[in-house]
Amino acid sequence: MRHLVNAQGLGWEIASAGTGDWHIGQAPDKRSVAVAKTYGYDISTQRARHFTANSFDQFDHILVMDKNNLKDVLRMANNEKQKQKVSLFLADEEEVVDPYYDNALFEPVFKIVEARCRQLINDWK
Repeated sequence: MRHLVNAQGLGWEIASAGTGDWHIGQAPDKRSVAVAKTYGYDISTQRARHFTANSFDQFDHILVMDKNNLKDVLRMANNEKQKQKVSLFLADEEEVVDPYYDNALFEPVFKIVEARCRQLINDWK
């Protein structure tokens, strides 16, 4: 998303964060880095950060990849306005599959995420 937003000169702040704190400061999975590089994206310098309640004040949209993360993030919201910022990344209540345990899923998941990023950018412009 950050790459696509910057390429269009939109000036939006894009961040990624996990609901768990066990990977803080770590680089993306090497398989994600490799697939992204194949498609012209360098994500190697990204580092994991933790989603906190303060994140609600920093961002207009908070997108989560699956329903477990949706519950976790909504539980941190202090009011209805914060809850309204949160939604699943994919449309129609679909979840992004975690490719971690299946190497063959990294490229299809990448393509799904890239397509949705393009769609969201067009919707929000």
